[in-house]
This record gives sequence, structure tokens and C-alpha cells, in this order.
Amino acid sequence: MAFRLLVLLFALFPCAVQALQTADLPSAALPSAPDSPAEDASQPLTLDEALALAEKNSPRLQAAEARSAQAAAAVKTAKAYTNPQVEFFGGHQSARDDVPVPGAPGLLQHYAAYQTFEIPSERSSRQRVAALGRDSSGFALASERRSVVANVKHAFYEVLRRKEEIAQAQENLSLVEDLRRRVEVEVRVGEKGRLELTRAEAELARARFMVRSAQIHLADSIAVLRATIAAPPDRNLDPRGLLEPPIHLPPLSELREAVLRAHPAMEQARTDVQRAEASLQHQRSLRVPQPVFYGEYEHQPDLTFWRAGVTIPLPLWDRRRGHIQEATAAVRESTAVRDQTRLEMISTLERAYEQYQLADQQVTALQAGSLHEAESAVEAAQSAYHFGERGIVEVLDAQRVLQSVRGDLLDAQYARQSALIDLEELGAVAPGGRP
Repeated sequence: MAFRLLVLLFALFPCAVQALQTADLPSAALPSAPDSPAEDASQPLTLDEALALAEKNSPRLQAAEARSAQAAAAVKTAKAYTNPQVEFFGGHQSARDDVPVPGAPGLLQHYAAYQTFEIPSERSSRQRVAALGRDSSGFALASERRSVVANVKHAFYEVLRRKEEIAQAQENLSLVEDLRRRVEVEVRVGEKGRLELTRAEAELARARFMVRSAQIHLADSIAVLRATIAAPPDRNLDPRGLLEPPIHLPPLSELREAVLRAHPAMEQARTDVQRAEASLQHQRSLRVPQPVFYGEYEHQPDLTFWRAGVTIPLPLWDRRRGHIQEATAAVRESTAVRDQTRLEMISTLERAYEQYQLADQQVTALQAGSLHEAESAVEAAQSAYHFGERGIVEVLDAQRVLQSVRGDLLDAQYARQSALIDLEELGAVAPGGRP
């Protein structure tokens, strides 16, 4: 017996020494634990933060700002005057023997300068075209900014919607799991048949599938949001927020007038028509020849002289008929684009207006009646099942109806929010849902 104890002590001695050595080591020498879940947790993202990221990183806004800068630079280009031209020639003059009175040999020098004289009407029309192009690009930038904000809001609230779907699906899964456990107990004690458990297991599989499907939709919506706000790839997004409260919309006729009057897209379309008309006027002004004034001075070995003159191109072969016809067609095109933009604005406004009204009515109706009725039906079915008055089929049917009503309510709430975002983009209501 003593021999066995001695062998056991020798066997445990290395382990004890290693444990003591490990205890004496500083904490930095211990093997590092795997990253905690907190380090990989998603960072909360509010709507204001998402909009700020989009404003800072969106390539669409950066491209629109670059086009606006180009148009502003074109105004400076249109104001610039034509540069003068300067000539200088140098050479040597030699006398000819066969000429009765030859010239004196020596150095030849020739100086000349040219300046194009711009027609005032052509210059003013050119500057007007550039100024209208700058204004149009400014309206385009404002319209693009509105579109980016609307896309960010749509993507943000789509993520919130998918998170709500997951919460509802997980709540349904918990209820079905609890029901399945109860049925299993009742089947074991012989109170229910095996068929009841089979039905509960089938419904449990369906509930799990709904949870996984909602998680897939959430991942897709987060990817869309990441691309919309141009978020850094190493940042895990966790959007958090609430739906905007419902509002009372003014009459559609008032909103239509406000949108057509002040929306940047309509302003841009009207400005493009004016720019096309100014471009047509510019092409017509170019039919007037632009004279070129010149002056020269020449120094010869035996004499010097200077001359001044003007060169006027004659519009015999090219009278800019093609250019004028192109500009006329551009006026018709820009006018048609303006009318089409107006039609699209009215159509989009009417669709968003009707969608908001109908979605708001659906939300009110579901919250006031259908949701409470479906919840009461589930409670009644569960109580009847508990007392043996109903089977599991009635409980599952009532649970499905409740899930359907909850899904309809969720769809209506976010359809109303989507319509409100469209109305904000159109300028029918102010940001934040204020009429």
C-alpha cells in the first residue's frame, strides 16, 4: 500500500510543478483567450449616423459634386477672352548681282501681333449658356442628394423591418416549441395520440424555417444598407431606430403644386430648356463673322515699315445651318424631357400619397380590430386545448392567423413609412414627417 502511494506521488509531482509555474507567470505570458463576443459585436447605427456616412462617402454625391464643379469652371472658361498671337521672324538679306538697284545686305526682322475681336452678342450668349449649365448642375446635385437620403432611409428601415420579422418569428418559434413540449408530455402519459405530436413537430420545423428565412432577409438588407451608405467593410452594422409617427397630409392638389414648383428635378428640367434656348441663340450669333485685327512691323537693312489691318472670314460655304438645326432639336428634346419629368413627378406623388393613405388605414384597422381578435383567438384555442375541448390543429390554425395578422401589420407600417420617405424626397412633406 505504501509503495502504491509513493508511485502516485511521483506521478502527480510534474503536474503540480507545472501548475505552480503557471500560477507564478505574469498574465501576459498566459495563452490569450479567444476574442470575446463583445469585440465582434455589431456597432449600433442610428439614422442620423447613416445619413452622415452617406453624405461623406457616397460616390453618387461625389460624382454630382464633381459635375457641379465642372459646370462652375465652365463659367470661368466662357468669360475668358481669346488670347492674342505674336509672330517674330528673323533672317538675312543678300544683294543680287543681276538687279540694277540691289538692296542692302543685312539682318531682317519681322514682328506681328493678332487679336480676335469677339462679337458682344456671341460673348453674352456664351456666358449665359455656361451660367445656366452651372445652375442646372446645382439643381442636379440637390436632386441627387435627396435621392441618396431617400435610398438610405429606405435601406435603413428595411433592416428594421427584417429585425422585427426575426423577432416575431422567434416569438412564434418559442410558442410552438412550448406547445410541442406540452404535446410530447401528453403523448407520453397517453392523453393524446401520436398524430398530435407529429403535427406539432411539423409546425415546429416550419417555425424554424421562418426564422432562418428572416435571418437571410436581414443579411441581404444589411448588405444593401452597407452599399448605400458606403460603410467601411470592417464595421458591423446594427441599425436601431423607431418608425416616424403618422401625419395628416394636406390635399393632393396643394402638394402637387408645391412639388412642381420647388422640386430640384423640375427646376433642373426648366433650366435645361432655358440653356438649350440660350445655346440656340449662341449658334445664331456665331453666324456673324469675328474679325481678327493685326499689326506688323518689319525691319530691313535699308528700310523699316509697319502695317495694320483686319481679317474677316466670309460665311460662304458654312453658314452654321447644321449647328442651328442641332440646337433647335436640342430645344425640342429638353422641352419634352421637362414635360416627361413633370408627368413622372405627378405620378410618383399620387402613388406615394395613395400608398400612405391606404397603409395608414390598414394600420389603424389592424391595430383596432384584427390583431386583438387574432390574439384572443389564440388564447381561446390554447385554453380549449388545455381542457381537451379542441385539438392541436385548432391551436396551430389560430397561431398561423395571428402570425399572418402580425405580418400584415408589419407590412402596412413599413409601407406607410416607405410612402412617407417618398413624399419627403418629393418635397411634399418636410424631413421628419412635417407637412
